[in-house]
Amino acid sequence: MNHVAHIDSSSSSSSSISSRKYSANQKVGSFHYVHKTPFGNYSFVCADATLTPGPKRPYNFFGILNQTQMDLLDKFRAESLKSNQSIWFGHYTTSTVVSPSPGVRDVMRSAVAYLCGHLHTLGGLMPVLHSRHPQGTLELELGDWMDNRRYRVLAFDHDLLSFSDLKFEQWPAVLITNPKDAQYLHPGVEPLGRMRRSTHIRILAFSEAAITAVHVSIDGEPLGKCLPAGGPLYVLLWDPSLYLTGLHTIRVKVEDAAGRSSVREQHFTLENDLTPSFGFVQSFILLTDHYILGRVAFIVMMLLNIGVLLAFRFLSVPSRRAAYSQVCMSLHLVSTMDTFFYSLLLFNLCTALGPWFIGELIDGHSGACFAFGVFIDGHFLEGSLTYVVGVVQLLFFNMPLTLYLCWSLHHRCRGSTFRSHFLRPGCRWRTLAVHVFMLLLLTWQAHSCYFLLETYGPTAFFLSPVRTWALGLSLILVYRAWTGPTPLLREHSKSVSSS
Repeated sequence: MNHVAHIDSSSSSSSSISSRKYSANQKVGSFHYVHKTPFGNYSFVCADATLTPGPKRPYNFFGILNQTQMDLLDKFRAESLKSNQSIWFGHYTTSTVVSPSPGVRDVMRSAVAYLCGHLHTLGGLMPVLHSRHPQGTLELELGDWMDNRRYRVLAFDHDLLSFSDLKFEQWPAVLITNPKDAQYLHPGVEPLGRMRRSTHIRILAFSEAAITAVHVSIDGEPLGKCLPAGGPLYVLLWDPSLYLTGLHTIRVKVEDAAGRSSVREQHFTLENDLTPSFGFVQSFILLTDHYILGRVAFIVMMLLNIGVLLAFRFLSVPSRRAAYSQVCMSLHLVSTMDTFFYSLLLFNLCTALGPWFIGELIDGHSGACFAFGVFIDGHFLEGSLTYVVGVVQLLFFNMPLTLYLCWSLHHRCRGSTFRSHFLRPGCRWRTLAVHVFMLLLLTWQAHSCYFLLETYGPTAFFLSPVRTWALGLSLILVYRAWTGPTPLLREHSKSVSSS
Protein backbone atom coordinates (compact mmCIF):
# COMPACT_ATOMS: atom_id res chain seq x y z
CA MET A 1 0.00 0.00 0.00
CA ASN A 2 1.08 3.57 -0.63
CA HIS A 3 -0.66 6.89 -0.21
CA VAL A 4 -0.26 10.37 -1.67
CA ALA A 5 -1.81 13.74 -0.94
CA HIS A 6 -3.11 15.99 -3.71
CA ILE A 7 -3.77 19.70 -3.19
CA ASP A 8 -5.31 21.62 -6.09
CA SER A 9 -4.43 25.23 -6.82
CA SER A 10 -7.27 27.71 -6.74
CA SER A 11 -6.89 29.44 -10.10
CA SER A 12 -5.71 28.56 -13.57
CA SER A 13 -3.47 31.61 -13.80
CA SER A 14 -1.40 30.48 -10.85
CA SER A 15 -1.39 26.73 -11.45
CA SER A 16 1.71 26.59 -13.66
CA ILE A 17 3.59 29.00 -11.34
CA SER A 18 2.65 26.89 -8.30
CA SER A 19 3.80 23.69 -10.01
CA ARG A 20 7.19 25.20 -10.86
CA LYS A 21 7.69 26.53 -7.32
CA TYR A 22 6.19 23.84 -5.09
CA SER A 23 5.84 20.54 -6.98
CA ALA A 24 8.31 17.70 -6.71
CA ASN A 25 9.12 17.85 -10.43
CA GLN A 26 9.06 21.62 -11.02
CA LYS A 27 8.08 21.12 -14.66
CA VAL A 28 6.11 23.26 -17.08
CA GLY A 29 3.57 21.61 -19.36
CA SER A 30 2.39 18.00 -19.42
CA PHE A 31 4.68 15.33 -17.99
CA HIS A 32 4.75 11.70 -16.89
CA TYR A 33 6.10 10.78 -13.45
CA VAL A 34 6.57 7.14 -12.38
CA HIS A 35 6.50 6.43 -8.65
CA LYS A 36 8.52 3.26 -8.04
CA THR A 37 7.94 0.93 -5.06
CA PRO A 38 9.06 -2.60 -4.14
CA PHE A 39 5.57 -3.86 -5.06
CA GLY A 40 5.23 -2.07 -8.42
CA ASN A 41 5.23 1.20 -10.30
CA TYR A 42 2.50 3.86 -10.36
CA SER A 43 2.18 6.45 -13.12
CA PHE A 44 1.10 10.05 -12.58
CA VAL A 45 0.38 11.93 -15.80
CA CYS A 46 -0.11 15.69 -15.82
CA ALA A 47 -2.41 17.00 -18.58
CA ASP A 48 -1.55 20.70 -18.75
CA ALA A 49 -4.20 22.54 -20.80
CA THR A 50 -3.12 26.01 -19.68
CA LEU A 51 -3.50 28.62 -22.42
CA THR A 52 -0.27 29.86 -23.98
CA PRO A 53 -0.29 32.80 -24.00
CA GLY A 54 -2.87 33.16 -21.24
CA PRO A 55 -5.39 36.00 -21.61
CA LYS A 56 -7.05 37.75 -18.68
CA ARG A 57 -10.38 36.66 -17.26
CA PRO A 58 -12.88 35.53 -18.36
CA TYR A 59 -11.26 34.22 -21.57
CA ASN A 60 -8.93 31.86 -19.69
CA PHE A 61 -11.86 29.82 -18.35
CA PHE A 62 -11.39 27.01 -20.90
CA GLY A 63 -8.13 25.16 -21.41
CA ILE A 64 -6.82 24.07 -24.81
CA LEU A 65 -4.84 21.00 -25.90
CA ASN A 66 -3.59 21.10 -29.49
CA GLN A 67 -2.74 18.06 -31.59
CA THR A 68 0.95 18.12 -30.60
CA GLN A 69 0.03 18.11 -26.91
CA MET A 70 -2.50 15.32 -27.48
CA ASP A 71 0.15 13.21 -29.22
CA LEU A 72 2.46 13.71 -26.24
CA LEU A 73 -0.31 12.67 -23.82
CA ASP A 74 -1.03 9.59 -25.92
CA LYS A 75 2.67 8.69 -25.66
CA PHE A 76 2.42 9.03 -21.87
CA ARG A 77 -0.68 6.81 -21.90
CA ALA A 78 1.21 4.08 -23.76
CA GLU A 79 4.13 4.33 -21.31
CA SER A 80 1.80 4.18 -18.30
CA LEU A 81 0.46 0.77 -19.39
CA LYS A 82 3.64 -0.73 -17.93
CA SER A 83 2.70 0.53 -14.44
CA ASN A 84 0.40 -1.18 -11.95
CA GLN A 85 -2.01 1.76 -12.12
CA SER A 86 -2.06 5.29 -13.50
CA ILE A 87 -3.61 8.51 -12.27
CA TRP A 88 -4.01 11.58 -14.45
CA PHE A 89 -4.33 15.08 -13.08
CA GLY A 90 -4.71 18.66 -14.28
CA HIS A 91 -6.28 21.97 -13.37
CA TYR A 92 -9.21 21.93 -15.81
CA THR A 93 -12.14 19.54 -15.80
CA THR A 94 -12.40 17.60 -19.08
CA SER A 95 -15.65 19.49 -19.78
CA THR A 96 -13.67 22.75 -19.93
CA VAL A 97 -10.84 21.51 -22.16
CA VAL A 98 -10.90 22.14 -25.91
CA SER A 99 -9.10 19.29 -27.70
CA PRO A 100 -9.00 17.60 -31.11
CA SER A 101 -11.16 14.52 -31.72
CA PRO A 102 -11.45 11.89 -30.24
CA GLY A 103 -10.93 14.10 -27.18
CA VAL A 104 -9.02 14.26 -23.93
CA ARG A 105 -11.22 11.66 -22.17
CA ASP A 106 -10.28 9.03 -24.73
CA VAL A 107 -6.55 9.58 -24.29
CA MET A 108 -6.81 8.96 -20.52
CA ARG A 109 -9.00 5.86 -20.90
CA SER A 110 -6.50 3.52 -19.24
CA ALA A 111 -6.30 5.61 -16.06
CA VAL A 112 -8.16 4.72 -12.90
CA ALA A 113 -8.94 8.38 -12.19
CA TYR A 114 -8.46 11.96 -13.36
CA LEU A 115 -7.97 14.52 -10.57
CA CYS A 116 -8.89 18.15 -11.27
CA GLY A 117 -9.93 21.47 -9.83
CA HIS A 118 -11.08 24.64 -11.65
CA LEU A 119 -14.83 24.37 -10.99
CA HIS A 120 -14.23 23.18 -7.40
CA THR A 121 -17.67 23.19 -5.70
CA LEU A 122 -19.33 25.75 -8.02
CA GLY A 123 -19.46 28.29 -5.22
CA GLY A 124 -20.90 25.76 -2.78
CA LEU A 125 -23.70 24.61 -5.11
CA MET A 126 -22.03 21.21 -5.71
CA PRO A 127 -20.09 20.13 -2.60
CA VAL A 128 -19.29 16.80 -4.29
CA LEU A 129 -18.50 16.99 -8.00
CA HIS A 130 -17.48 13.51 -9.17
CA SER A 131 -18.41 11.39 -12.16
CA ARG A 132 -17.24 8.58 -14.44
CA HIS A 133 -16.16 8.79 -18.09
CA PRO A 134 -17.83 6.48 -20.63
CA GLN A 135 -14.52 4.56 -20.74
CA GLY A 136 -14.69 4.04 -16.96
CA THR A 137 -12.13 6.58 -15.74
CA LEU A 138 -13.26 8.47 -12.64
CA GLU A 139 -13.22 12.27 -12.78
CA LEU A 140 -12.78 13.65 -9.28
CA GLU A 141 -13.14 17.41 -8.81
CA LEU A 142 -11.69 18.83 -5.59
CA GLY A 143 -12.82 21.84 -3.56
CA ASP A 144 -10.41 24.76 -3.53
CA TRP A 145 -7.53 25.20 -1.09
CA MET A 146 -7.35 29.01 -1.14
CA ASP A 147 -10.76 29.79 0.40
CA ASN A 148 -12.05 26.48 1.76
CA ARG A 149 -8.80 24.67 2.66
CA ARG A 150 -9.83 21.41 1.01
CA TYR A 151 -7.30 18.66 0.29
CA ARG A 152 -7.40 15.02 -0.78
CA VAL A 153 -5.70 11.89 0.53
CA LEU A 154 -5.43 8.98 -1.92
CA ALA A 155 -4.22 5.45 -1.37
CA PHE A 156 -3.61 2.38 -3.51
CA ASP A 157 -4.44 -0.73 -1.52
CA HIS A 158 -3.49 -3.81 -3.56
CA ASP A 159 -3.94 -1.60 -6.66
CA LEU A 160 -7.45 -0.48 -5.64
CA LEU A 161 -7.70 3.31 -5.46
CA SER A 162 -9.41 4.92 -2.47
CA PHE A 163 -9.55 8.58 -1.50
CA SER A 164 -10.98 10.97 1.03
CA ASP A 165 -11.67 14.69 0.54
CA LEU A 166 -10.88 16.47 3.79
CA LYS A 167 -10.75 19.92 5.34
CA PHE A 168 -7.52 21.26 6.74
CA GLU A 169 -7.08 20.91 10.52
CA GLN A 170 -10.19 18.80 11.00
CA TRP A 171 -9.01 15.73 12.89
CA PRO A 172 -8.97 12.77 12.85
CA ALA A 173 -8.71 12.17 9.09
CA VAL A 174 -10.09 8.81 8.00
CA LEU A 175 -9.75 6.77 4.80
CA ILE A 176 -11.20 3.26 4.35
CA THR A 177 -9.07 1.42 1.79
CA ASN A 178 -10.59 -2.08 2.04
CA PRO A 179 -13.40 -2.65 1.22
CA LYS A 180 -13.42 0.16 -1.32
CA ASP A 181 -16.34 2.57 -1.79
CA ALA A 182 -18.75 0.95 -4.29
CA GLN A 183 -19.42 4.14 -6.24
CA TYR A 184 -15.76 4.53 -7.21
CA LEU A 185 -15.05 1.03 -8.51
CA HIS A 186 -13.38 0.69 -11.92
CA PRO A 187 -13.95 -2.94 -13.00
CA GLY A 188 -12.03 -2.51 -16.26
CA VAL A 189 -8.81 -1.42 -14.57
CA GLU A 190 -8.86 -2.45 -10.91
CA PRO A 191 -8.43 -6.07 -9.65
CA LEU A 192 -11.71 -6.08 -7.68
CA GLY A 193 -11.44 -9.79 -6.89
CA ARG A 194 -8.80 -8.96 -4.30
CA MET A 195 -11.49 -7.56 -1.98
CA ARG A 196 -13.28 -10.93 -1.98
CA ARG A 197 -10.01 -12.68 -1.11
CA SER A 198 -8.87 -10.20 1.52
CA THR A 199 -8.46 -11.17 5.18
CA HIS A 200 -8.60 -7.74 6.82
CA ILE A 201 -10.52 -4.50 6.75
CA ARG A 202 -7.91 -1.76 6.30
CA ILE A 203 -8.19 1.85 7.40
CA LEU A 204 -5.85 4.83 7.34
CA ALA A 205 -6.31 7.19 10.29
CA PHE A 206 -4.35 10.41 10.89
CA SER A 207 -4.46 12.98 13.66
CA GLU A 208 -2.26 15.53 15.44
CA ALA A 209 -2.82 13.53 18.62
CA ALA A 210 -2.40 9.79 19.06
CA ILE A 211 -5.21 7.59 17.69
CA THR A 212 -6.85 5.82 20.64
CA ALA A 213 -9.58 3.73 18.99
CA VAL A 214 -10.89 2.72 15.57
CA HIS A 215 -14.36 1.13 15.73
CA VAL A 216 -15.88 -0.72 12.76
CA SER A 217 -19.43 -1.87 12.03
CA ILE A 218 -21.04 -3.31 8.88
CA ASP A 219 -24.77 -2.97 8.18
CA GLY A 220 -25.23 -1.73 11.74
CA GLU A 221 -23.53 -4.71 13.41
CA PRO A 222 -20.32 -3.94 15.39
CA LEU A 223 -17.28 -5.96 14.28
CA GLY A 224 -14.85 -4.70 16.90
CA LYS A 225 -11.81 -2.41 17.21
CA CYS A 226 -9.00 -2.26 14.68
CA LEU A 227 -5.42 -2.99 15.63
CA PRO A 228 -2.52 -0.72 14.61
CA ALA A 229 -0.39 -2.24 11.82
CA GLY A 230 2.34 0.41 11.57
CA GLY A 231 2.11 4.11 10.78
CA PRO A 232 -1.42 5.31 10.10
CA LEU A 233 -2.66 1.82 9.09
CA TYR A 234 -5.27 0.00 11.22
CA VAL A 235 -6.64 -3.45 10.43
CA LEU A 236 -9.44 -5.77 11.55
CA LEU A 237 -10.04 -9.41 10.63
CA TRP A 238 -13.20 -10.02 8.59
CA ASP A 239 -14.97 -12.70 6.54
CA PRO A 240 -15.83 -11.29 3.08
CA SER A 241 -17.89 -14.41 2.24
CA LEU A 242 -20.65 -12.98 4.45
CA TYR A 243 -21.05 -10.02 2.07
CA LEU A 244 -20.69 -11.53 -1.40
CA THR A 245 -24.02 -10.23 -2.73
CA GLY A 246 -25.76 -6.89 -2.59
CA LEU A 247 -24.76 -3.48 -1.35
CA HIS A 248 -23.49 -3.11 2.22
CA THR A 249 -22.56 -0.21 4.50
CA ILE A 250 -19.34 0.00 6.49
CA ARG A 251 -19.08 2.59 9.27
CA VAL A 252 -15.80 3.59 10.94
CA LYS A 253 -15.42 5.81 14.00
CA VAL A 254 -11.94 7.06 14.87
CA GLU A 255 -11.04 8.67 18.21
CA ASP A 256 -7.84 10.43 19.25
CA ALA A 257 -6.16 11.35 22.54
CA ALA A 258 -7.43 14.95 22.29
CA GLY A 259 -11.02 13.72 22.67
CA ARG A 260 -11.92 14.32 19.02
CA SER A 261 -13.71 11.77 16.83
CA SER A 262 -14.58 11.36 13.15
CA VAL A 263 -17.04 9.04 11.46
CA ARG A 264 -16.61 7.72 7.94
CA GLU A 265 -19.40 5.74 6.28
CA GLN A 266 -19.52 4.30 2.78
CA HIS A 267 -21.23 1.62 0.73
CA PHE A 268 -19.32 -1.35 -0.62
CA THR A 269 -20.06 -4.37 -2.79
CA LEU A 270 -18.14 -7.49 -3.72
CA GLU A 271 -20.05 -7.90 -6.99
CA ASN A 272 -18.25 -6.61 -10.07
CA ASP A 273 -21.39 -5.42 -11.86
CA LEU A 274 -23.08 -3.62 -8.95
CA THR A 275 -21.70 -0.07 -9.11
CA PRO A 276 -23.93 2.87 -8.13
CA SER A 277 -24.10 5.60 -10.75
CA PHE A 278 -23.38 9.28 -10.26
CA GLY A 279 -26.04 11.99 -10.34
CA PHE A 280 -27.22 13.51 -13.62
CA VAL A 281 -26.22 17.06 -12.68
CA GLN A 282 -22.70 16.00 -11.67
CA SER A 283 -22.23 14.06 -14.91
CA PHE A 284 -23.64 16.88 -17.03
CA ILE A 285 -21.23 19.40 -15.50
CA LEU A 286 -18.14 17.18 -15.79
CA LEU A 287 -18.80 15.13 -18.93
CA THR A 288 -20.42 17.63 -21.32
CA ASP A 289 -18.19 19.49 -23.76
CA HIS A 290 -19.59 22.88 -22.86
CA TYR A 291 -17.68 24.77 -25.52
CA ILE A 292 -19.46 22.69 -28.19
CA LEU A 293 -22.85 23.45 -26.62
CA GLY A 294 -21.93 27.14 -26.50
CA ARG A 295 -20.82 27.10 -30.14
CA VAL A 296 -24.01 25.41 -31.36
CA ALA A 297 -26.25 27.70 -29.28
CA PHE A 298 -24.41 30.80 -30.53
CA ILE A 299 -24.68 29.81 -34.20
CA VAL A 300 -28.37 28.85 -33.93
CA MET A 301 -29.31 32.05 -32.09
CA MET A 302 -27.29 34.22 -34.47
CA LEU A 303 -28.88 32.62 -37.54
CA LEU A 304 -32.31 33.08 -35.98
CA ASN A 305 -31.66 36.73 -35.16
CA ILE A 306 -30.32 37.62 -38.61
CA GLY A 307 -32.70 35.28 -40.43
CA VAL A 308 -35.80 36.98 -38.99
CA LEU A 309 -34.56 40.39 -40.13
CA LEU A 310 -33.85 39.12 -43.65
CA ALA A 311 -37.10 37.17 -43.89
CA PHE A 312 -39.28 40.15 -43.01
CA ARG A 313 -37.20 42.39 -45.24
CA PHE A 314 -37.54 40.37 -48.41
CA LEU A 315 -40.45 37.96 -47.84
CA SER A 316 -44.14 38.47 -47.22
CA VAL A 317 -45.06 36.71 -43.97
CA PRO A 318 -48.84 37.23 -43.48
CA SER A 319 -50.93 35.62 -40.75
CA ARG A 320 -54.63 34.98 -40.14
CA ARG A 321 -54.30 35.36 -36.36
CA ALA A 322 -54.66 38.88 -35.07
CA ALA A 323 -52.03 38.63 -32.30
CA TYR A 324 -49.50 37.00 -34.60
CA SER A 325 -50.33 39.57 -37.24
CA GLN A 326 -49.32 42.35 -34.84
CA VAL A 327 -45.96 40.65 -34.27
CA CYS A 328 -45.42 40.29 -38.00
CA MET A 329 -46.27 43.93 -38.55
CA SER A 330 -43.76 44.97 -35.87
CA LEU A 331 -40.97 42.86 -37.35
CA HIS A 332 -41.86 44.11 -40.81
CA LEU A 333 -41.53 47.69 -39.60
CA VAL A 334 -38.01 47.17 -38.23
CA SER A 335 -36.92 45.20 -41.29
CA THR A 336 -38.22 47.61 -43.92
CA MET A 337 -36.98 50.84 -42.35
CA ASP A 338 -33.42 51.19 -43.61
CA THR A 339 -32.04 52.92 -40.51
CA PHE A 340 -33.09 50.11 -38.18
CA PHE A 341 -32.56 47.21 -40.58
CA TYR A 342 -28.99 48.03 -41.59
CA SER A 343 -28.00 49.08 -38.07
CA LEU A 344 -29.29 45.86 -36.49
CA LEU A 345 -27.91 43.72 -39.33
CA LEU A 346 -24.46 45.29 -39.01
CA PHE A 347 -24.54 44.97 -35.21
CA ASN A 348 -25.42 41.26 -35.38
CA LEU A 349 -22.87 40.55 -38.11
CA CYS A 350 -20.22 42.26 -35.99
CA THR A 351 -21.25 40.09 -33.03
CA ALA A 352 -20.91 37.00 -35.23
CA LEU A 353 -17.71 37.88 -37.08
CA GLY A 354 -16.15 40.52 -34.84
CA PRO A 355 -13.93 41.84 -33.61
CA TRP A 356 -15.69 42.37 -30.28
CA PHE A 357 -12.87 44.51 -28.97
CA ILE A 358 -9.17 45.24 -29.45
CA GLY A 359 -7.06 45.82 -26.36
CA GLU A 360 -4.52 44.60 -23.83
CA LEU A 361 -5.57 40.96 -23.43
CA ILE A 362 -2.34 40.27 -21.52
CA ASP A 363 -0.45 42.92 -19.58
CA GLY A 364 1.83 44.58 -22.10
CA HIS A 365 0.46 42.58 -25.06
CA SER A 366 -2.44 43.61 -27.28
CA GLY A 367 -4.85 41.37 -29.12
CA ALA A 368 -8.31 41.09 -30.62
CA CYS A 369 -11.28 39.09 -29.36
CA PHE A 370 -13.72 37.43 -31.76
CA ALA A 371 -16.56 34.96 -31.25
CA PHE A 372 -14.46 32.22 -32.86
CA GLY A 373 -11.31 32.89 -30.82
CA VAL A 374 -8.69 35.32 -29.57
CA PHE A 375 -5.60 36.64 -31.37
CA ILE A 376 -2.65 37.64 -29.16
CA ASP A 377 0.80 38.56 -30.48
CA GLY A 378 0.55 36.25 -33.48
CA HIS A 379 -1.02 33.41 -31.50
CA PHE A 380 -4.59 32.20 -32.05
CA LEU A 381 -6.58 30.70 -29.17
CA GLU A 382 -9.59 28.73 -30.37
CA GLY A 383 -13.02 30.01 -29.31
CA SER A 384 -14.50 28.43 -26.19
CA LEU A 385 -15.91 30.75 -23.54
CA THR A 386 -16.26 33.36 -26.27
CA TYR A 387 -19.27 31.45 -27.60
CA VAL A 388 -20.87 31.42 -24.15
CA VAL A 389 -20.25 35.16 -23.82
CA GLY A 390 -21.76 35.56 -27.29
CA VAL A 391 -24.90 33.67 -26.26
CA VAL A 392 -25.27 35.93 -23.22
CA GLN A 393 -24.79 39.00 -25.44
CA LEU A 394 -27.51 37.81 -27.82
CA LEU A 395 -29.95 36.84 -25.07
CA PHE A 396 -29.55 39.95 -22.93
CA PHE A 397 -28.98 42.67 -25.48
CA ASN A 398 -29.08 42.00 -29.24
CA MET A 399 -32.41 40.19 -29.31
CA PRO A 400 -34.17 42.30 -26.62
CA LEU A 401 -33.03 45.47 -28.41
CA THR A 402 -34.64 44.23 -31.64
CA LEU A 403 -37.86 43.33 -29.82
CA TYR A 404 -37.98 46.68 -28.03
CA LEU A 405 -37.55 48.57 -31.30
CA CYS A 406 -40.31 46.44 -32.84
CA TRP A 407 -42.61 47.26 -29.93
CA SER A 408 -41.75 50.96 -30.05
CA LEU A 409 -42.25 51.32 -33.80
CA HIS A 410 -45.51 49.41 -33.66
CA HIS A 411 -46.88 51.88 -31.11
CA ARG A 412 -45.56 54.81 -33.16
CA CYS A 413 -47.34 53.36 -36.18
CA ARG A 414 -50.57 53.52 -34.17
CA GLY A 415 -50.00 57.20 -33.43
CA SER A 416 -48.46 56.94 -29.95
CA THR A 417 -45.61 59.03 -28.61
CA PHE A 418 -43.22 58.24 -25.78
CA ARG A 419 -45.17 60.45 -23.37
CA SER A 420 -48.62 59.34 -24.45
CA HIS A 421 -47.84 55.76 -23.38
CA PHE A 422 -48.03 56.70 -19.73
CA LEU A 423 -51.37 58.49 -20.15
CA ARG A 424 -53.30 55.55 -21.62
CA PRO A 425 -55.69 54.02 -19.02
CA GLY A 426 -54.92 50.42 -18.12
CA CYS A 427 -51.56 50.35 -19.89
CA ARG A 428 -49.36 52.43 -17.65
CA TRP A 429 -47.79 49.66 -15.56
CA ARG A 430 -47.31 47.33 -18.51
CA THR A 431 -45.74 50.11 -20.55
CA LEU A 432 -43.55 51.16 -17.65
CA ALA A 433 -42.38 47.56 -17.17
CA VAL A 434 -41.26 47.36 -20.81
CA HIS A 435 -39.30 50.62 -20.58
CA VAL A 436 -37.72 49.64 -17.25
CA PHE A 437 -36.72 46.27 -18.67
CA MET A 438 -34.99 47.97 -21.60
CA LEU A 439 -33.32 50.41 -19.24
CA LEU A 440 -31.94 47.48 -17.22
CA LEU A 441 -30.55 45.91 -20.39
CA LEU A 442 -28.89 49.18 -21.36
CA THR A 443 -27.44 49.38 -17.85
CA TRP A 444 -26.10 45.83 -18.21
CA GLN A 445 -24.47 46.79 -21.52
CA ALA A 446 -22.96 49.87 -19.88
CA HIS A 447 -21.55 47.69 -17.09
CA SER A 448 -19.99 45.44 -19.76
CA CYS A 449 -18.27 48.52 -21.17
CA TYR A 450 -16.99 49.42 -17.71
CA PHE A 451 -15.68 45.85 -17.28
CA LEU A 452 -13.75 46.23 -20.54
CA LEU A 453 -12.22 49.47 -19.29
CA GLU A 454 -11.19 48.00 -15.94
CA THR A 455 -9.91 44.67 -17.26
CA TYR A 456 -8.44 45.39 -20.68
CA GLY A 457 -7.77 49.13 -20.56
CA PRO A 458 -8.93 52.29 -22.40
CA THR A 459 -8.03 50.91 -25.84
CA ALA A 460 -10.46 48.00 -25.44
CA PHE A 461 -13.13 50.40 -24.19
CA PHE A 462 -12.90 52.72 -27.20
CA LEU A 463 -12.27 49.97 -29.79
CA SER A 464 -15.23 47.76 -28.92
CA PRO A 465 -17.92 47.52 -31.63
CA VAL A 466 -19.98 44.98 -29.68
CA ARG A 467 -19.86 46.76 -26.32
CA THR A 468 -19.14 50.52 -26.34
CA TRP A 469 -20.13 51.29 -29.93
CA ALA A 470 -23.22 49.09 -29.62
CA LEU A 471 -24.33 50.98 -26.52
CA GLY A 472 -24.13 54.28 -28.39
CA LEU A 473 -25.89 52.79 -31.41
CA SER A 474 -28.72 51.39 -29.30
CA LEU A 475 -29.34 54.77 -27.64
CA ILE A 476 -29.53 56.43 -31.06
CA LEU A 477 -31.93 53.78 -32.38
CA VAL A 478 -34.19 53.99 -29.33
CA TYR A 479 -34.27 57.79 -29.59
CA ARG A 480 -35.06 57.64 -33.31
CA ALA A 481 -37.78 55.03 -32.78
CA TRP A 482 -39.67 57.44 -30.52
CA THR A 483 -38.84 60.78 -32.13
CA GLY A 484 -38.31 60.01 -35.82
CA PRO A 485 -40.91 60.12 -38.59
CA THR A 486 -44.05 58.09 -37.86
CA PRO A 487 -43.74 54.73 -39.71
CA LEU A 488 -46.49 53.73 -42.16
CA LEU A 489 -47.64 50.21 -42.89
CA ARG A 490 -50.29 50.63 -45.56
CA GLU A 491 -48.92 48.05 -47.97
CA HIS A 492 -48.22 45.50 -45.27
CA SER A 493 -51.62 45.99 -43.68
CA LYS A 494 -53.27 45.29 -47.02
CA SER A 495 -51.32 42.09 -47.49
CA VAL A 496 -52.26 40.89 -44.01
CA SER A 497 -55.94 41.74 -44.41
CA SER A 498 -56.16 40.15 -47.85
CA SER A 499 -54.76 36.90 -46.50
